[in-house]
Amino acid sequence: MNKEDLLSITIYRAKKVITMNPSNPEGTHVAVRDGVILGVGSLEEVAGWGDYKLDNSFSEHVIVPGFVEAHAHVMAGGMMLLPYVGYFERKLPDGSSAPGIKSYDALIDAMKLAESKLDDPDQPLVAVGFDPIYFPDQARLTRHELDKVSETRPIYLQHASGHLATVNTAMLAENNVTKGMNIEGLGRDSDGELDGELREPAAMSSCKTGNRIVQMVNHTEQAIRDLGALARNAGITTCTDLAGASILAPKALSMWQQITNDEHYPLRVAQYNIPAMPGAAAAFDEVADQFVELQKKQTEKLRFPGVKFVLDGSIQGFSALIDEPGYFSGEDHGQLLTVPEQFADWLRPFHRAGLNVHMHCNGNLTQQLAIDTVEKILREDPWLDHRHTITHAQLTTQAQLRKMSKLGLCANFFSNHIWYWGDQHYDITVGPERANAIEPCASALREGVSFSIHSDAGVTPLGSLHTMWCVVNRVTPSGRVLGEIEKISPYEALKAVTISAAYQMHLDDEIGSLEAGKKADFAILEEDPLSVDSMHIRDIKVWGTVLAGTKHQAAIPED
Repeated sequence: MNKEDLLSITIYRAKKVITMNPSNPEGTHVAVRDGVILGVGSLEEVAGWGDYKLDNSFSEHVIVPGFVEAHAHVMAGGMMLLPYVGYFERKLPDGSSAPGIKSYDALIDAMKLAESKLDDPDQPLVAVGFDPIYFPDQARLTRHELDKVSETRPIYLQHASGHLATVNTAMLAENNVTKGMNIEGLGRDSDGELDGELREPAAMSSCKTGNRIVQMVNHTEQAIRDLGALARNAGITTCTDLAGASILAPKALSMWQQITNDEHYPLRVAQYNIPAMPGAAAAFDEVADQFVELQKKQTEKLRFPGVKFVLDGSIQGFSALIDEPGYFSGEDHGQLLTVPEQFADWLRPFHRAGLNVHMHCNGNLTQQLAIDTVEKILREDPWLDHRHTITHAQLTTQAQLRKMSKLGLCANFFSNHIWYWGDQHYDITVGPERANAIEPCASALREGVSFSIHSDAGVTPLGSLHTMWCVVNRVTPSGRVLGEIEKISPYEALKAVTISAAYQMHLDDEIGSLEAGKKADFAILEEDPLSVDSMHIRDIKVWGTVLAGTKHQAAIPED
């Protein structure tokens, strides 16, 4: 072993280093020791720390802080272990792609192909990624279409949003789901017969033999490892699992600890656990105590910053709660997954325990409940630095932004909706005015609301460059610019996927920017996202990541 191998300091040279540290915004070199940044600047400025090894691997690349994905799920890895039948192409952990499905005929053909690969005739066929809103000229998919795939094999088709599913007649029969059942969310046709659509958890779990497979695949070692691979490929070094089950399913905790502690695992995970199944009550005082105990089991790469409540459904599924004048077209299936008068009692124990709370609110009516509830508990128990977050926050009004600013609430905007469902929101769900105001990042800046942007992977693919691209350009697949006035600069977009995302999770003292004393977590890009044409941002290639000073190169698909 030579002297160079013994040096504990590595200096990484880059074409440019963007720090997101306002007092030291750029450099060309980063000095690292034991996974921690010593300094960013010129070689002369950082060389004074002592003997070093100069690493020129990234001399033609741009180094930015490792991206922080503040709303994703292990489902991003798990779902791709099942047949994918979504409308848009989807990247796989090995860098290859699963094709998109553009018609009902193609959907049925793909499902038949998947069905033919199952050896056990009693095994349910479970597929993921479908969304009927992409087929406005077709009648909404029902059990009758899925019966064309098989009349005997139970079929469960999870929608892209994760809030709905469509099943065939055999799946209903296997789970003894009948039209006489009083379960909210069971879809029915004009004659009152079950049409096979299941909306929100109660209805989806009624077909447990299908729903259980989706849940189980997301709690496998392969799902966690694939989440890490997808994140690495996208330049993400810290990713949330925003529906963690370490409280509800304690056996999952040891698996998460084992995998994330692996030195080769390329990702920090911030797991926000769900304290009870969506819509269900619990002894939340006791659950909050469990969360405090869970935080004592945190490790370097597995953190438990807080708790997640799911309060409504999805806009494109018509199950989010929308304030007046309601949905532009379509049938309103809005469901509030809490009792309004009880939500403060649900939230209060976690707030008092000093736990960060993220609240899933797609509709602005639901968001108002969240705002009012946080105001109520802050009057009772002031906490000036809570950083509670409304996640998705898609239809946030100007009045809500003003109130959020005063209360210290953060927003985590689901910016990918601009691309994946922007045209549908304009034409179908909420109409032109509200679609143009969706994901109001510029207004949040003006009102002083700290915000991040996210993918909600696997609802949409992991990719911070894509979420940035969406809020900078606000372009839909049809070429429509959805709300010119709400565009933000590439710098503000980069801030939203780095330091602002870290801030929401109370982790901004460790990650989110490149400065002395922080983790040496980098995204390695082939181009500068702040200087390329804004329409090119999502096409910037990612070499991979550096996590605590260790390199993790992105997967390169085989030709």
